Amino acid sequence: MIYLIIGILFSSMLSILLRISEKYVKGDTATLAMNYVCCTVVAFFDAGALKVFTPHPSLGIAVILGIIGGFAYLGSFLLLQYNIKTNGVVLPATFMKLGLLVPTISSVVIFHERPEILQIIGFCLAIAAIILINSGKKSDGKSQLKIGLLIALLVLAGIGDVMSKCHEEWGSTDLTEGFLFFIFLVACTLCLGVTAYKKQKIGLWEIFFGIIIGIPNYYSSKFVLIALNTIPAVVVFPTFSVGCIVIVTLAGLLLFKEKLTKRQGTALGMIMVALAMLNM
Repeated sequence: MIYLIIGILFSSMLSILLRISEKYVKGDTATLAMNYVCCTVVAFFDAGALKVFTPHPSLGIAVILGIIGGFAYLGSFLLLQYNIKTNGVVLPATFMKLGLLVPTISSVVIFHERPEILQIIGFCLAIAAIILINSGKKSDGKSQLKIGLLIALLVLAGIGDVMSKCHEEWGSTDLTEGFLFFIFLVACTLCLGVTAYKKQKIGLWEIFFGIIIGIPNYYSSKFVLIALNTIPAVVVFPTFSVGCIVIVTLAGLLLFKEKLTKRQGTALGMIMVALAMLNM
């Protein structure tokens, strides 16, 4: 459980740093590209430099799953941006958080994990809380709802986590860092291409925030992978998602002086109960 908690803390740090960076960076895609460059470099050396290319019985699995995960990582971010422009902020944010449905359900269907009754109730409560915490905000009334794109966002947001579960089941723990290297290498290459296409300049702020965002981004993914070795995915992914929501919301209250509505307070209370049930 300690690895999952560390993963939650790193992921929450990532969200907070992204919020802070909004005041300084001009190119959001450029910052994301620098983040992936940092993740790739850290993963390369964390895996033992050239050892990521050393022949291994499970190397092919790590490469294939990493490529799929890299497309999903970047694709979900770009699709989130597009959905925000067409559907407002609320629906895309909710659907992306609901991406936890994909790895959780796949763990039951594909890998035959069997959650306890309390964990099922906790899972449903977490989903209800995620919807509730976003339902009180106003969306752009002029935007047209494109449910297909929102569902695509939900699926893509969850596919990266599914790849992590697949690697935990089919791959080798010796290649955990190598698997992450291939994910971030693919995402990095694609994101640099998108940045060039958008003609966004990479300045000092983009490089700076890319580095300090990339480090928690990498280690968040790594510690969640380690947690999957000892904790069922039906517990890991919902706990990870709602745990991040709690910490980021509290950070918004304390650091950014955001106000908590009654609806959000109720949702956070539901999340606390859901977390307790998920880990019983």
